[in-house]
Amino acid sequence: MTKDIILEVLTELFISFFDEDSIQLKIDTTAKDIEDWDSLAQVGIILSIEKKFGIKLNSLEVGKLENVGAMIDLIYEKKS
Repeated sequence: MTKDIILEVLTELFISFFDEDSIQLKIDTTAKDIEDWDSLAQVGIILSIEKKFGIKLNSLEVGKLENVGAMIDLIYEKKS
């Protein structure tokens, strides 16, 4: 799975999670860029990522996620 495909899947996941068709993720997208992305939404996003990609993320890994690019890198690492 390439990082470009991970970005596409994450974009679909975010669109579905936030029920907002206009979301276009970029590697530098952060919670500040999406209105409803708060700490509670973060938990839901992480759970959705774990289910979608069949991986487990620990709290230390999640705490280091500063943007979508970091999410992509972590998912890529876990899937490799």
